Amino acid sequence: MTDAMTCPKCNSEHAYQDRGLWVCPECSHEWSGTAEAAADAAQDASVRDANGNVLADGDSVIVIKDLKVKGSSSVVKGGTKVRNIRLQEASDGHDIACKIDGIGAMNLKSEFVRKA
Repeated sequence: MTDAMTCPKCNSEHAYQDRGLWVCPECSHEWSGTAEAAADAAQDASVRDANGNVLADGDSVIVIKDLKVKGSSSVVKGGTKVRNIRLQEASDGHDIACKIDGIGAMNLKSEFVRKA
């Protein structure tokens, strides 16, 4: 079997072609077998905010909802502006490292911020 017939998500060999797409019956993942799929995977590797904007090191973001600080009774209020963020790879989803005035250094998930 070719790589196009193997599901890139779950590595199932039971994928089938439906018109221009490959479909995996085990995990319901759909993909195209062209170089376009590789470009989409590279684009998905970038960190995006809640609105879909690409984030970069040094950007300023705004927290979109109240966030409890783990191990503390303090809260990061929605609307708090965070300057000079640093992007990091994290398996737990906290892909932004930053300092917040009054709280200190912490990690945030990109899904709870929007680009300022």
